[in-house]
Amino acid sequence: MQYESLDTFIKDGAEILAKGPISIVLVEDEVEVATTLRHNQQAGFVNIIAVMPPEFDLPRDLQNTVHRIDHALSSSEAATEAMNRLIAAATPGVWIYYCFNAEYLFHPFCETRSIGEMLAFHTEERRDAMLTYVLDLYADDLDRHPDAVSLDAAHLDRSGYYALARADIENHGHPKDRQLDFFGGLRWRYEEHIPPARRKIDRISLFRTKPGLQLLEDHTFSDEEYNTYACPWHHNITAAVCSFRTAKALKRNPGSRFDIHTFKWHNSAPFEWHSRQLLDLGLMEPGQWF
Repeated sequence: MQYESLDTFIKDGAEILAKGPISIVLVEDEVEVATTLRHNQQAGFVNIIAVMPPEFDLPRDLQNTVHRIDHALSSSEAATEAMNRLIAAATPGVWIYYCFNAEYLFHPFCETRSIGEMLAFHTEERRDAMLTYVLDLYADDLDRHPDAVSLDAAHLDRSGYYALARADIENHGHPKDRQLDFFGGLRWRYEEHIPPARRKIDRISLFRTKPGLQLLEDHTFSDEEYNTYACPWHHNITAAVCSFRTAKALKRNPGSRFDIHTFKWHNSAPFEWHSRQLLDLGLMEPGQWF
């Protein structure tokens, strides 16, 4: 189903936003749009929404299975605004996952357990949001893949990740409870090309809707409890969003394009497209879910 605008979808697509889990893919360019949508279909999302410019094409099978909204995302602010409009229109209590194109969600044991099963357990843990780490993927050979995107030759950093306390400006800079800022990957290794506000790799990609909830520009939410990595009494599940987005940007930006000849370094490893690799590297947490 195709909707000519965000306004039309909000008016006519209320039933789509009433049953989850829902996947929302924010399409910024034409790179790996179809594989992102199919990956989310395989994960088990009930409804999949693609917010994308009207001039972009979708394969025929996805035209029949994805709810497409024609809406150009000219900036990160436009993406946040679109998300907040969809959050406000959704039925309260519905689980939503959002990502950009060329980003792929992995959760613990995703090869045998659906996204619905994981979120059902997370809900029983009295959690309304889930922390995800946005892990940079990049092609191994930038001569063969000048846009830094290759599913077959994807690599990731196996080390170099760290966390810092998140300061509470309204409380004299004291650390916020159960909140950390996470860093690593290409945003850390090439930080001279990344604005400080965009160097974090944590994102609350999975959350339950509720009245008044607002997504903020730094990928956190207006409700502080949504931004916590765990509940007060034990560890909770975290997931990973494996993303070519930073690599694409670094190779497109004139300020960094000619400075980077390869993203590979001594801590690069081929990406295996399997949750076990991410668990073994400590890049996501199964919590109490086994």
